[in-house]
Amino acid sequence: MKKNKLVKMMAVLSAVTLFAGAAMGCGDKTEEQTTDNTGDVAETNAAESEAEESTDLSGTVTMAGSTSMEKLANAMSEAFMQKYPGVKVTVEFTGSSAGLESLQAGSTDIGNASRALSDDEKSAGIIENIVAIDGIATITDPENTVTDITSEDLAKIYTGEITNWKDLGGADEQIVVIGREAGSGTRDAFEELMGVEDSCQYAQELDSTGAVLAKVAATPGAIGYVSLDVVDDTVQALKLNSVDATEENILKGDYVLQRPFVMATMGEISEQSENVQAFFEYINSDEGKEVIKSVGLIVPQ
Repeated sequence: MKKNKLVKMMAVLSAVTLFAGAAMGCGDKTEEQTTDNTGDVAETNAAESEAEESTDLSGTVTMAGSTSMEKLANAMSEAFMQKYPGVKVTVEFTGSSAGLESLQAGSTDIGNASRALSDDEKSAGIIENIVAIDGIATITDPENTVTDITSEDLAKIYTGEITNWKDLGGADEQIVVIGREAGSGTRDAFEELMGVEDSCQYAQELDSTGAVLAKVAATPGAIGYVSLDVVDDTVQALKLNSVDATEENILKGDYVLQRPFVMATMGEISEQSENVQAFFEYINSDEGKEVIKSVGLIVPQ
């Protein structure tokens, strides 16, 4: 009888132990599942938060100014609008000085200038926000045999002291001097860097970077200057003082024809609209820096 009772007690204890173990196992799975679910929820919330941030803004951002900044302005605008689909960015390419005038008049949010601002412009309350660095390439038609030029000789070409390529070791061919129109940021920067302000003898003055590129490419004996990022195989980029116009040489300071790309604002960025502030935040982000590099420009150090 005692033996039967002992057997029954042993059976009951075994059953209790098995039940407890199963319960603990269930508890572990529930806890694990809860943890996994919490992680999923956190991830979902983060994604929703980012989506809300991207769709939160609405309205416009307007820019006007430099034609040399066309590739940068268009690429940055498109990338920004993909991130913030509620914001429409519009750009007019009217020349650096005209863009800054529009900014002062209050008809645009951002004035694009492919040169440093003057003291007068800064004293008027315009803030110089440098977003990229660009090199200015001196270009000739692709058949020209002159491939290297000194700063001194380049200045003499533009002031009319040297008029034939034979004087520089090239063919007996008239030099056709092409430049930009008055008010162009590229022209202002080129003439200032070369020390030839108000003394250039242009055969033609054109109103856009693309027009200079096309004219030089199609004109035997022509020379011109354009933004480095637009140079293609239709023209030849000259070495200046035996230095190639490259990003590496610009960063080292070895290539002298370089200038800032400015997205100017009336007052500090922190004083601008929410949309404009977001636009500059994007420019300075890792994504924005990749856009700058993608169009052949240099991120400011």
